[in-house]
Amino acid sequence: MKPDPNLIWIVIMMVLTQLAAFYLVKDLDWKWVIFWAYAFGSCINHSMTLAIHEVSHNSAFGHYKSMWNRWFGMFANLPIGVPYSISFKRYHMDHHRYLGADGIDVDIPTNFEGWFFCTTFRKFIWVILQPLFYAFRPLFINPKPITHLEIINTAVQLTFDVIIYYVLGIKSLVYMLAASLLGLGLHPISGHFIAEHYMFLKGHETYSYYGPLNLLTFNVGYHNEHHDFPNIPGKNLPLVRKIAAEYYDNLPHYNSWIRVLYDFVTDDTISPYSRMKRHQKGKVELD
Repeated sequence: MKPDPNLIWIVIMMVLTQLAAFYLVKDLDWKWVIFWAYAFGSCINHSMTLAIHEVSHNSAFGHYKSMWNRWFGMFANLPIGVPYSISFKRYHMDHHRYLGADGIDVDIPTNFEGWFFCTTFRKFIWVILQPLFYAFRPLFINPKPITHLEIINTAVQLTFDVIIYYVLGIKSLVYMLAASLLGLGLHPISGHFIAEHYMFLKGHETYSYYGPLNLLTFNVGYHNEHHDFPNIPGKNLPLVRKIAAEYYDNLPHYNSWIRVLYDFVTDDTISPYSRMKRHQKGKVELD
């Protein structure tokens, strides 16, 4: 359960890579700006959201330097274009403490989502719009008072966005935002949103994924392992599975996030309602 210092250098290189991409797309035709936003930038930005997931668990600098992780999360947030890291930390801890809790875990779709997005076409649209639902769902399910760190995160991010616009131009800014929107929507990596907790099999609430895209996502696919040991950095989760193979190898799991997306959209028995929802009992302590 020790921190992963390699995460720091990986995040720095990813930020620098996107900065280079911002420069390279600034004079391209619009069609190529959008093409590279989906073909390249989307992979980097979605991967960066999962780096922020790692940082939210204090995997970069450890628990004894928790504020260092918060500042580093703001740095990792920069190429995403939208202030995200501090709020994600607050809500993600609720997800671990109160998995599936009604009115607390904002990973659970709203009743409207489950009711409306119930056909193949509508589920396809829901997948495309996933980043918007994830962004606005907390405001309806579990709104929280804004903290000073969220204000700082927003100020830092907007300052960065303005600098990108004035130094490199509108195409670089659109590339950045489009990479986030496209990468978190209809994209192979986005299969993890559905693969993690949607009940394709009755009685199984959390699923792991053991395919090659774990290399780009800090092993977020090892999701049963992650929920069992949330303080173990992603790079060590394959070792958890190896050590405790008798607990994980016989659980249902996935090898393709693309197949998960396809099955979710085309299977009439699966919808945003296909989640375990609990009515929380006892005392609830929220951040």
